Amino acid sequence: QVQLVESGGGLVQPGGSLRLSCAASGTITNIYAMRWYRQAPGKQRELVAGINSDSSTNYADSVKGRCTISRDNAKNTMYLQLNSLKPEDAAVYYCYVQATPSRMTNVYSYWGQGTQVTVSS
Repeated sequence: QVQLVESGGGLVQPGGSLRLSCAASGTITNIYAMRWYRQAPGKQRELVAGINSDSSTNYADSVKGRCTISRDNAKNTMYLQLNSLKPEDAAVYYCYVQATPSRMTNVYSYWGQGTQVTVSS
């Protein structure tokens, strides 16, 4: 089984920065795609950024130029650096990974519990 734990959320003023982390634990053979989603109250969950096993990345238009996704494969950890935060960035941020647990061959999807990002002065 794979568990995901996000951290790094909190309250930040507009224009500020945050670095979110998502650590995957458990016995894992391989992690493939890793993604950050977010969900604001009353809105659908949306993709923020993704990074594949080859380190190729993609970003939502709303965060391009303000956001960097990265991963440390040795630590099974993904990061999201958010800069120049805006009030509309406020949401619960969720990490998502596609991984193969040890002793298994299929690829499964896993979600973290989420970390709250609040942008307010």
